Amino acid sequence: MTEPQPIRVLIVDDYAVVRSGLRAFLVDCPDMLVVGDARDGDEASRLCGACAPDIVLIDVQIPGTDVADATRRIRAACPRLHVIALAGEDDDELAQTVMQAGAVAYLPKRIDAIELADVIRQTHRGCGTAPERAAQWPLHLAGQSLTAREREVLVLLCDGLHNREIAQRLVISPSTVKFHVSSILAKLGAATRTEAAAIAIEHHLAPAHHAQPAH
Repeated sequence: MTEPQPIRVLIVDDYAVVRSGLRAFLVDCPDMLVVGDARDGDEASRLCGACAPDIVLIDVQIPGTDVADATRRIRAACPRLHVIALAGEDDDELAQTVMQAGAVAYLPKRIDAIELADVIRQTHRGCGTAPERAAQWPLHLAGQSLTAREREVLVLLCDGLHNREIAQRLVISPSTVKFHVSSILAKLGAATRTEAAAIAIEHHLAPAHHAQPAH
């Protein structure tokens, strides 16, 4: 029986210490292989052709790098890969811009390492090939890779609850809710909460009467 191939990961961040930290963590994951790291979008684009990564982890705030443009160029260099954007702070407008450019996830840098590994695995196995745009993801991911907690958050999101209200209802922190919402949007290929709610209804991930997402 053929051994499964490791998930090939390229790390893009202007800080060497961040690249080293991510590399050190991923090296401990037997199903992942770091095939390279880059300081900016230009270097990442060049490396993609040579390293053939499955996943690119890219910092959205690299000085001198337009992450949306970098995402498009990276995808052009290797169309089958998935781009996961990592951000130091929440920015809905930037998240939407990066997703529209082809990224499949927008996650906070403070994400737990184990959760990041899970996102990488789910992203890698979610589709046989990378979709040309995030909007195609519901065909492959809706109802398949959402965790039980994400389903709970999605139903409350569709009810029109804001993050703080969802946090109170589920007895979790608002920052945890933000992480789950970001993950839900990525997995459903939705750019907004409203779009996520529409997808949820279409794919029977929430009862039909849940249709008033908070903006």
